[in-house]
Amino acid sequence: MKIALVSPYDFAYPGGVANHISNLDRHLREMGHQVRVIAPASRTISAFGDRFIPMGRPRPIPSSGAISRVTLSLALADRIKGVLRDERFDIVHLHEPFMPMLCSAVLRFSDSVNVGTFHAFDGRPGYYLAWPIGMIMLKRRCQKLDGRIAVSDPAWRFASQHIPGDFKIIPNGVDLNNFSPNVSPIPEFMDGKLNILFVSRLERRKGLDYLLRAYHQIKDQVPDSRLIVVGPGTSLRWRYERWVKNKGLRDVVFVGYVSEEDKPRYFKTADVFCVPATGRESFGVILVEAMAMGKPIVATNIPGYASVVTNGKEGILVSPKNVPQLAQALLSVLRDERLRKEMGARGSIKAQQYAWDRVSRQIFDYYLKVMNGRATCLE
Repeated sequence: MKIALVSPYDFAYPGGVANHISNLDRHLREMGHQVRVIAPASRTISAFGDRFIPMGRPRPIPSSGAISRVTLSLALADRIKGVLRDERFDIVHLHEPFMPMLCSAVLRFSDSVNVGTFHAFDGRPGYYLAWPIGMIMLKRRCQKLDGRIAVSDPAWRFASQHIPGDFKIIPNGVDLNNFSPNVSPIPEFMDGKLNILFVSRLERRKGLDYLLRAYHQIKDQVPDSRLIVVGPGTSLRWRYERWVKNKGLRDVVFVGYVSEEDKPRYFKTADVFCVPATGRESFGVILVEAMAMGKPIVATNIPGYASVVTNGKEGILVSPKNVPQLAQALLSVLRDERLRKEMGARGSIKAQQYAWDRVSRQIFDYYLKVMNGRATCLE
């Protein structure tokens, strides 16, 4: 089978959708299928060779409390038509199919079986209508979708406000070969201190400012502790670093971007993983990665995270933006080694259901179901 995986986002910039597509591409090819990845890219993508088809120049656009790097070019039609004509895909799998302009345009011109995966959770009514697509165009594009996947129940509830039809919920996956407890930790942080790990892009909605304030409250109570901050982002980092310096807060380390290969080593180094996002998270891949590494979690009780972590089982969920609750949860976990081990063990078991070989098989089985359904309709 020949499959196109289409992303609206800059494939050169790290993100959940790009990681999802990269893993799905690898597993589909291991099944014996031909796969092409179509996406805008701000630099050359060499890892895929000629299987990567660059399409459009991405621009940073504010979206859902973050920055979406998408192409807004209106001159992609001929290029898209040419690729679809030459490649003759059996399946065109669009991730966020109504995001401008690439996915929406590919969906418009595709005569293949079209499947869309909905990753987003925003919480605001009319999110899809806020993009320059409009109600009439949205209805037209919806008619061209043969299949609809949501990565979680919150993502399904959000998308179904405007997207009619049946959805299949298939979660994001985790590479259990990469996120294995057998990796080596980061030596410089293995000095006996209890390590709190934050891994995410440095954006306001990820809640690092609340974690810093919580750590400021607990540092005197757990002096042999450290906060390790991993993730790309420069516009906020200097503000966070200045706040830490002004408060005289010790043992806060800003690492910056790390590769997917090195990320598991930071999880291995951690005693507890914490990401206090304020909302608009549809799933929480980073939580599954932490669980796969056997780490207890302290996170916020928002729909996307609560669909992954059961409060009191694999971790503790607290109210968003509640610094005292966050500090108390961290203290509870840091002070109780037995609790850390029990939560980590439960998380490790639960992470197995998100293994990419299992998730990719679910996606491919859905392809077959949609193709068979379309063939029946055409008879």
